[in-house]
This record gives sequence, structure tokens and C-alpha cells, in this order.
Amino acid sequence: MLEQSPHLAMARARHALQSAGLNEPGQLVRASSTRNEVFVGDSYVVRINRQLNQRLRREAALYRHLPKQPWAPEAIKHGGEVGADYLIVARKPGHPLARYWPNMTRASRRSAISQLAAALGQLHQTPTPVTLPRIENATHLIDPRCVTPLVPLFLAIEELKDRPTIDRGLMIDVENLVHQLAPALDDFDQRRLIHGDLTFENILWDGFQVSGLLDFEWCRGASTDLDLDVLFRFCAFPFAHVAEDYEDQTKTEDYIDVPMWLSEDLPELFEHPCLADRLLLYCLAFDVMDLKESPPIERAALGPLHPLNRIRAVASTGGHVSAILRRIGVSV
Repeated sequence: MLEQSPHLAMARARHALQSAGLNEPGQLVRASSTRNEVFVGDSYVVRINRQLNQRLRREAALYRHLPKQPWAPEAIKHGGEVGADYLIVARKPGHPLARYWPNMTRASRRSAISQLAAALGQLHQTPTPVTLPRIENATHLIDPRCVTPLVPLFLAIEELKDRPTIDRGLMIDVENLVHQLAPALDDFDQRRLIHGDLTFENILWDGFQVSGLLDFEWCRGASTDLDLDVLFRFCAFPFAHVAEDYEDQTKTEDYIDVPMWLSEDLPELFEHPCLADRLLLYCLAFDVMDLKESPPIERAALGPLHPLNRIRAVASTGGHVSAILRRIGVSV
């Protein structure tokens, strides 16, 4: 868990800058983050990882392999010790696209998606570095090194069947569905990089153009259409992914056209003949992971976005995945 004292967190950020021999003349402002302490200054962004995994070291190494494009982050310095490693990057102009989106014109929104598609296409052409460390406990229960990449998902479902607060019958239905859809991932590979956390919170917009992509913590080698899973769930439930101060302005209806626009600008991401089955599997691989990490404490009424209810929706009707695919003309 992140340290709750804002004074200690600020002191860590200032210490990181001093250790790197950098001077941030402006004020450091703490940004919203669920995993790191993040401070934004005029020239730099300082991220501090308070866990023991030194995951920012991996991200700093990854930056060297990204395309030399304006959207790519520029690492200035990585250092620190276990439990307080830091990554300092050059600050790019702009703010998260999600913050601008409610007040943007349709033409500006369309332009933003075209620019995002161009950046994503460049990222997806990047070979996975052979020296890139593997992510432990990635967001999706998929491992291309296994006999079938869905082995981690099957193991998690088996474990969840025996949880007293989880409907065993639902888990059996999910298991059968995964077996049915599994052939769609027979050609899943890890040859190219994906972003891994593609929400509009991680896309910078300067008022005119996409100025940067943020947070490559989950960037890894995978079939590139895996990036559609997080993007689709953001479009379906955007209010669940943004900062609290503009959550009430963030509406699902404002994102209805995003998947269609992306399919027009980046058609290769939508060309797999089993795309619908793959996206359903990706969705279950994410939601089952979420459920495994945060199972309900008791059998009680749960909110619609609880992972158990998300799984139930996908197993019964295809959930938000099927709804989005139908809107863009993909057979489900």
C-alpha cells in the first residue's frame, strides 16, 4: 500500500530529483495513481514505487526500445532502492485526454483517435526485446509460454470454484465457455509490444494533438489485439477509470464512437477471423484475475462493476464486449 503521508511522499520525490542531480524549479504537484507515488513538475515527472518489485527498473529499460516518436516517454533517470525505486521522465505538454474529452468537439475527438491509432500502430510494430524481463502477475491470465496460453485462466477458475462466497455453478459455466472459445487463441504470440493499459488517462492531449503515451508498466510482448480489451472496458465504463474530480462529467455515451473510429484508422487490429472469441477470452482473463485478487468476503449484493458481476455478464450475454462489437459490425 502506498504511504499515506503527503509530506513523506513529497520528500521522497524531492530526494529522487536531488539524487539524480536534477533541479525542478517549479512546484511539484501530486497526481492521481493507484500504484505509484507520482509528482508532476514543470520539467519532470517523478514516479516512486513503494513495493518491493522494482518494476520501474523494468520500465526504464523498456523505454530504450520504444520507437523514437514524439509520443514516446523520455527516461531521464532511474534509481533508488528496493521499496523506493524511482523513475524520472521528461514532462510532455498536456493533460490526460479523458480530462479534455467531455468538452471536445466531435471533429477534435475524431482527430485524437486518428493520432492515437498512428501511435499505437508504431508501438505494435516494435519487436519485443529479448532481454525484457517478464511481468509477474500481469493484468490478464494468459501466458504464451504454456501449452495453451489459457492455462493460468483455467487454474484460476479451478481455484475460484471452491471459494464459499463465489457461485460454483457460474465458475463451471465460465470454464465451459473458455474451453469452447480457446481455439481462438491458438496463434497468440508475444512477438510485438502492446501498451497493456490503454485508457484515456494514459494518453496526453495538449489541446490539439496527442503529445504522449503514459504508464508503460504493463507494456509487454503479446498479440496486439489484446490492447483492445482495456480500451473497450474504458469506453464502456470510463467513469471507473478517471480521477474523482471529473468522474461525474465522464459519460459512456461520449465514447460510443471510439471503437468504430479506431477500426477505421487501424483496421489490422480488427482483422482476426476469431476477433469476437478472442476479445471475450481477454475479458474473462482480466476479470477472473481481478476476482482472484479481490474475491467477495461474503455472499451479498455486489455492484454491477464488481468482477463477479462483470464475469456473469460476459458469460451470459457477452457483456460490454459483444455490445461494442455489434456496434462496429463484427459478428458475435
